[in-house]
Amino acid sequence: MTPSPIKPPITIDVVDKIDIRAGTIELVEDVAGSGKLLKLTVDFGDHKRIILAGMKQERQNPREIEGKQALFVVNLEPKKMAGQVSEGMLFDIGYADGITPALAMPERPVPNGSRAG
Repeated sequence: MTPSPIKPPITIDVVDKIDIRAGTIELVEDVAGSGKLLKLTVDFGDHKRIILAGMKQERQNPREIEGKQALFVVNLEPKKMAGQVSEGMLFDIGYADGITPALAMPERPVPNGSRAG
């Protein structure tokens, strides 16, 4: 893989607007009628959210990520996809570069809801 060019510079205030938090993926379910989407139930400590992720074809066993912590963008507007509402976005590494994505994860367990940055 050849790394993509770096995007144009942004200011720190733009980065500060993105709320990235650690959460534990409690449940992975199929989204009926979608060839790509999975429904993740994620624990953020003080609440749980449903996050849809287009990763159905990326793993032989999508449920292998149950119980793992990962990073999520939690301040996106809710988005309806395939009849379900997603309340955030899973951070993964590699999808945009055409390689099999890997979860962006804390190196050790942290409290659910911990902020990145």
